[in-house]
Amino acid sequence: MALPKAVTVPLMLGTCVPCLKQGAAKFRVKRLELDTNIHMYFANLDYVYAHDPQKLCKTGDLVLIEKLPNKLTRLITHRVKEVVCPLGDITDPLTGKKVVAGNFGGEYRDHIKAVSKIYGEKATAFNYKNAPPRGWQEDKKDFSHVDTYVKYHETGEPQPYSV
Repeated sequence: MALPKAVTVPLMLGTCVPCLKQGAAKFRVKRLELDTNIHMYFANLDYVYAHDPQKLCKTGDLVLIEKLPNKLTRLITHRVKEVVCPLGDITDPLTGKKVVAGNFGGEYRDHIKAVSKIYGEKATAFNYKNAPPRGWQEDKKDFSHVDTYVKYHETGEPQPYSV
């Protein structure tokens, strides 16, 4: 039996997507919907707004969100409970090993390292040990943490955070 809506579930796991609302974040929640004719489940994406005043999550993070007892606004019906996995830092809960997520599922970092050791490591291969932590390019190339606004006209003044 399929759920009528994603907003009726008390806890959901969602991926943070870009949002311009102040004090809130937008999440893409994947639900499986049953087709009763062929008895198969199909993926259905819902978008939910959650209250996030501390700005805990960034775009791409996997976050646990909880339904609020009362709606804050017409759109904001949930709140951010915790960030489960920051973008690019996925840990397998069963083994505790780091996973590299890709288009065809995930592979363990240890497995990738063992394969590259056998066949020879490429000079262009990504090195996880020497990589800087996420967020080191804030205010240089990454402006996702800054409030953006729509530029309606040219004033001659620099407007670095306009869309």
